[in-house]
Amino acid sequence: MSTKNIAIYDTTLRDGAQAEGVSFSAVAKVQVAKRLDEFGIAYIEGGFAASNPKDMEFFRLIKKENLKNAKVAAFGSTRRANTPPEEDKGLAALLEADTPVCTIFGKSWLLHVIEVLQTTPEENLAMISDSVRFLKEHGKEVIYDAEHFYDGYKDDPEYAMAALKAAADAGADCLVLCETNGGALPHEVAEITKTVVQTFNVPVGVHTHNDGELGVANALAGVNAGAVHVQGTINGIGERVGNCNLSSVIPNLMLKMGMICLTKPENLKQLRALSLFVCEQANMRANTRQAFIGDSAFAHKAGMHVDGVRKVSHSFEHISPESVGNKRRILISELSGASNVFLKAIEMGLEIDRKSPEVREVLKQLEQMEKEGYEYESADASFQMLIKKVLKRHRSFFELESFSVTVEHKGAGPGCLSEAKVKLSVEGQSIEATGSGDGPVDALNHALRDALSTFYPTISDVVLVDYSVRILDPEEATAAKTRVLIESTDGDKTWGTVGVSENIIEASWEALVDGVEYKLFLEEEKTKK
Repeated sequence: MSTKNIAIYDTTLRDGAQAEGVSFSAVAKVQVAKRLDEFGIAYIEGGFAASNPKDMEFFRLIKKENLKNAKVAAFGSTRRANTPPEEDKGLAALLEADTPVCTIFGKSWLLHVIEVLQTTPEENLAMISDSVRFLKEHGKEVIYDAEHFYDGYKDDPEYAMAALKAAADAGADCLVLCETNGGALPHEVAEITKTVVQTFNVPVGVHTHNDGELGVANALAGVNAGAVHVQGTINGIGERVGNCNLSSVIPNLMLKMGMICLTKPENLKQLRALSLFVCEQANMRANTRQAFIGDSAFAHKAGMHVDGVRKVSHSFEHISPESVGNKRRILISELSGASNVFLKAIEMGLEIDRKSPEVREVLKQLEQMEKEGYEYESADASFQMLIKKVLKRHRSFFELESFSVTVEHKGAGPGCLSEAKVKLSVEGQSIEATGSGDGPVDALNHALRDALSTFYPTISDVVLVDYSVRILDPEEATAAKTRVLIESTDGDKTWGTVGVSENIIEASWEALVDGVEYKLFLEEEKTKK
């Protein structure tokens, strides 16, 4: 396939914001737009001009920014039935948004024309042509989104094509075929898109949804059939189960199909960082299993796979992780082999011989710990502590002398009061500290930090971001063994730790201590460099 340019049209700030649980402030939308521009996206759809004041505030704010690569688009609909374009409030709002590009959607499916709009097929065509012509007369680049096009084409191809012709004859700069319900199959999208491309002398785009888990596949099928414009969202967020995922479309187009999608191809290495930034601005957790950029995208667990990757990376990796800003991860579990341990030790900066007895000792210890209920896939930091102990390269930054926790509920007042006391030995000194919190583990965490803060001030940088408990033998009821996983971060690095015990407080303490010690090891390594 010959190389060609594909215009990427990002609608994260409009269609993506329609996802359940996602909301961007006007300021956050500006920050995301600036990041998309830096990445090299061609079009950024800022919002529905006639929808809400927040979107109009975005259009006002974004004009103050000096975007270098992207054009900002305002989204709206064709004029209302039996309303002149000069009197239509939606079209007026598009002009008020004052963006260089206006994207309007219109109906292509007779079902929607008759049952939803409740107008005539002829009036719908007039609504399309009048709206496009009106915006062109005001100097706008007009992208026409043919809503429900593929369903409309399958129902009545002649009318669906007539709707496109109305937009094209009125001067539309791009005809975007929308697979709005997300139920079409790739071969259908390919065949219909090819017909449109061969019929019109206007650039054709595709806008797909993911209801059948085919949003990305359908977008690629559309490009393969001649489309030169792809609409979607970062991380695939959007209405219902989501839109076409640009975080997958872009690397597929560039790395697999040889297309040019970004102003600078090297910007592809910023893809993961962009994905995480959008998650942060949308206040949502990143999908660890997301293709290309998720934490698990290049995570290897089975010993045979790890050995293969160690010898020839592309034997088990379809692309280089670094090409999209990701990295390889070696997981540790009961499926681990010597290669897992060896590469994990290298990752930690430890010099070790893959065939040494130490590696076998780590595997033996790992097997024993997993029998006891420990799990290290999500607890890299605890595993690193385990390796250091087996290799006798571990040093304790403090020793526990004792801890106690009390939980008290007084009368009819709200909630419980939790207090923890810890006694540690640090550099030969006995230190006592007390902490209170929302629960016993929170109180322990505060007490531990307070006790160590004088000796290790950087401990104050560490915060707990997740705490989870799993019952390992539920048949034992309240006497069951529990596994506690804690995720911690210092704002720069995130790590997981694990603790196991019949006593949930003891398991939590073990995970807390590993998390703190890991941070102190990181600081120690910094001072050595």
